[in-house]
Amino acid sequence: YLKSLSPFLLSSTGLSQADKVQQTPTAILKGPEDNVQLNCSHTIPNYDTILWYQQSAQNTALKLIGYVRFTSPTVEDSFKERFTVSGDAATGKMAYLHIPNLRGTEDSAVYFCAASKAQCFTIPSLLYKNPL
Repeated sequence: YLKSLSPFLLSSTGLSQADKVQQTPTAILKGPEDNVQLNCSHTIPNYDTILWYQQSAQNTALKLIGYVRFTSPTVEDSFKERFTVSGDAATGKMAYLHIPNLRGTEDSAVYFCAASKAQCFTIPSLLYKNPL
């Protein structure tokens, strides 16, 4: 059935623990050259980053597509040519994954979003100049 119509099945996770992260739509059936937007929202206080992952049937490892930290989007090099991310992960608690012009089995995958709190730290040994 799917093969004869040549559609792409894009599915995503619905809800996570305690419904704190929600992704919509939960499943999409699109054809070649269609455009897709996935939405992710969270209700977790102080979380300022939303990440997007892809899991294809050919490779079950999760691949990081990109993320939005506060309102600053970053897309990994292997996805940068075609995928974009946008949103406001801190104040609006919402991010979007845009996939234009769908391509064959390359884009047919499960897409996940996750919310996170950015962690910044310094290594004290790097802050001191060695007197020798």
